[in-house]
Amino acid sequence: MNNQEKIFQIVKRIPKGKVVTYKQIARISGIKSPRVIGNIIHKNKYPDSIPCHRVVKSDGTLATGYAFGGIKAQKKKLIDEGIKFVKNKIDLNIYQI
Repeated sequence: MNNQEKIFQIVKRIPKGKVVTYKQIARISGIKSPRVIGNIIHKNKYPDSIPCHRVVKSDGTLATGYAFGGIKAQKKKLIDEGIKFVKNKIDLNIYQI
């Protein structure tokens, strides 16, 4: 399994209403750099089945490069799933798996 397949398998398992961080995916997949995770996720061709909008930065903020409508679209998707933001941050103690 290549890195892209590993990452997409992890992202597919993120339940609705929860998030994971780029760093968390890097640790789980054995990839050293969270930036690699971001680059691969940005190439996701199947956002309906690979919910990359549920991947956030380790401080609970959203990355600016969301490929499917930008940061506002990502935030809306997360809010629609029940995730709350306080000052543009997600409380990872509540929403991170």
